Amino acid sequence: MLRFLKEWTLPVAIALGTLSYLLFHWIPALDEAGTQLGSVFDVLLPVCLFLTLFVTFSKVDFHKMRPQSWHLWLALTQLGLVAIIIGIILLVKENPEQKTLWEAVLTCVIAPCASAAPVVTAKLGGNIHTMTTYTLLSSLFCAFAIPLVFPMLEKAEHITFLAAATVILQKLALVMLLPLFLGWVVRHYVKSVYQFILTHPNLGFYCWSCALAITTGITVKNIVHSNAPLSLLLLIAVLSLAVCVLNFSIGRIIGRIHNERINCGQGMFQKNTGLAIWIAYMYLNPVASIGAGCYVLWQNIINSLEIHHHN
Repeated sequence: MLRFLKEWTLPVAIALGTLSYLLFHWIPALDEAGTQLGSVFDVLLPVCLFLTLFVTFSKVDFHKMRPQSWHLWLALTQLGLVAIIIGIILLVKENPEQKTLWEAVLTCVIAPCASAAPVVTAKLGGNIHTMTTYTLLSSLFCAFAIPLVFPMLEKAEHITFLAAATVILQKLALVMLLPLFLGWVVRHYVKSVYQFILTHPNLGFYCWSCALAITTGITVKNIVHSNAPLSLLLLIAVLSLAVCVLNFSIGRIIGRIHNERINCGQGMFQKNTGLAIWIAYMYLNPVASIGAGCYVLWQNIINSLEIHHHN
């Protein structure tokens, strides 16, 4: 049983998050407890994410963080996919349901590389240093690309380009730069903590699994409380899966060329879905956020299969 839990940690976290929310949703007697726990989980989620990255970044050697040629190819490929989807959205903009569907797809494509991508990359035996570098570059690229792209699709007079870029950069700084800095401090100056992290190599992965369980519960909650037609929700789920597989396949193809299959695969398809959901609420129809919510489930199922195959 323990071996099964270790090998399939991510699917177990997804199932646990799903069942936990549905349990509180279906049993009226648990409504009050669910409301109280909701505020607790709102605090626990950023803490789990922070610990995940802090533990992972403690192992990063800053001298090995250099831009690579595959970084550029992944960014250009992402830009090309974004351009294609924007073209489709502009073609179907008179059909509200089709427009929302493709906006949901866009959130899955334009989002930057997931902050936790180095965690899974390390688990798969990839290069954590170049993966961390790409995560930072991808976040910086998207922070400026997103405010430029989305006003083309929806009216966004309430937020300017500079304001949007500033907010995104602030979110990314808290998620990425602070744990990266503290990880560097621990690596060089707090040796006892650093040795503890080294002797528990899966600590960051299990912190991420806790965050995934909470994220899954939030995703299921958004789906359950959505007013969108069931047919649209199913289409969003199916297309987000298709995009996930497409991103993964393209990343692996680019990786074969550059002899970086693991890093390119993870860099292309692991997305910062938390930021993608915020983007959908800020710029688009909130229903579009369900695309990013489904995407996080698909990408972690693929991660689980990768880890199983690697083991």
